[in-house]
Amino acid sequence: MAATARATEPVFVAVPGSEHAEVGHTLAEPVPRALGVLDQLGLWGNLGVSLLGFTGAIFVLQPGGPGTPELSLAAGLCAIVAGTALGTLAVAVSGLPGARTGAPAMVLLRGVFGARLSYLPTVLNVLQCLGWGVFELVTIATAAHTVAPSLPRWSYVLLAGVATTLLAVRPLGTVRILRRYVTGAVVVVLAYLLVELLRHPLPAFAAGSWSGYWPAMDTVVAAAISFAPLAADYTRHSRNARAAFTGGFVGDRVTQVGCYAIGLLALVTVARDPSDIYGAFIAVPLGSLAFAVLAARELDQSFANVYSTGVSLQNLRPLWDRRVLAVLIGALTTVLALALDISDYENFLTLIGSVFVPMFAVVVVDFFVLSGGVWDLTERARSRWAMLVPWALGFVVYQLINPGYVSWWVSGWSAIQRRIHFTPAGWMSASICSFVVAAAAASLLGLLGRRSAA
Repeated sequence: MAATARATEPVFVAVPGSEHAEVGHTLAEPVPRALGVLDQLGLWGNLGVSLLGFTGAIFVLQPGGPGTPELSLAAGLCAIVAGTALGTLAVAVSGLPGARTGAPAMVLLRGVFGARLSYLPTVLNVLQCLGWGVFELVTIATAAHTVAPSLPRWSYVLLAGVATTLLAVRPLGTVRILRRYVTGAVVVVLAYLLVELLRHPLPAFAAGSWSGYWPAMDTVVAAAISFAPLAADYTRHSRNARAAFTGGFVGDRVTQVGCYAIGLLALVTVARDPSDIYGAFIAVPLGSLAFAVLAARELDQSFANVYSTGVSLQNLRPLWDRRVLAVLIGALTTVLALALDISDYENFLTLIGSVFVPMFAVVVVDFFVLSGGVWDLTERARSRWAMLVPWALGFVVYQLINPGYVSWWVSGWSAIQRRIHFTPAGWMSASICSFVVAAAAASLLGLLGRRSAA
């Protein structure tokens, strides 16, 4: 009994947080509950807007790639609304365990897989966050250089890298800045761009195809759910679970729908070349000013990736100082953004991201159904090898339906499809099917475990 009691004792001590509270330096320090619903709405509302979302609208309009039939405006907007709803719901639910326990995202995985096995998804998340951080710095620099080409692009990478690092050193302060100053400006800019684009003639609402709807929706789901491995890093500081859920679901959902819809409208109205969608925005009246605001706001994306990389590493070494990690990771991200050609790296990052769709299905089922919200989050948490099975099954289902765009990876899964005589149906969503299979397998494992225990 004593060992069981110790295993279920709270590892993280939550304390009330003031307007000036900041995250502790290590995981051994108390967790300030400093973020209200407006803070969470501001954070997730800003994260829902991304320059990559604007450019990613082409994968909604032409899910089969260049030269393939375009979706109708009706199909594209439906894919955006439905995909965002599913993805942001997953993010909001994934953040609830953090709001209840005070643990960051990767530490929560100790409860699902055990302390040592949680290192596997932690390493994958570090690679994902670091990669997206590099990609975001390049995106910010490219956007800024488009608006003001007088400075070389590398100078914008350096400026964005320094700003990102400073933001990551004071994460709760950054969230408060987003809520107070940035959110309003972003909403005004999005509304302005939407009005300007709607002044142009639109194609017939139903003109086009619905073929490819599910892959199009999957791209939107993937964009939203990519924040699931980061959600608890911020919801752990929420004053209550309701504020965490509302911020993640409502804030992220509204702005991501707006972001993708504006990108889609730009493609069917003013963008002559899909690769120059930035130029299409700048071409509207006051477009340079509006786009400059969006380019500067993109720092919240790079901030989130750099900060969560450090928090993820603390699952491996809880006493490492997150401020030192933020500086080191910010510097590494900046150097990589200056040195690497990442024109095709987004495909690899999307592939890594697909790992987390089935994984968080297992997290949700285990926390809310099987474990009743009681996890062992200590460094002594025993390994739960069986929980790798539903995660792996969900990943396989995802890849069989949608293996992505990396040529050698697609070829391998195509060979497996032929060998097992499987052809994905047009209605199959990789994200939904993967999540359902992983959740069902985790539920079945839990049922079998209870029967064997009885």
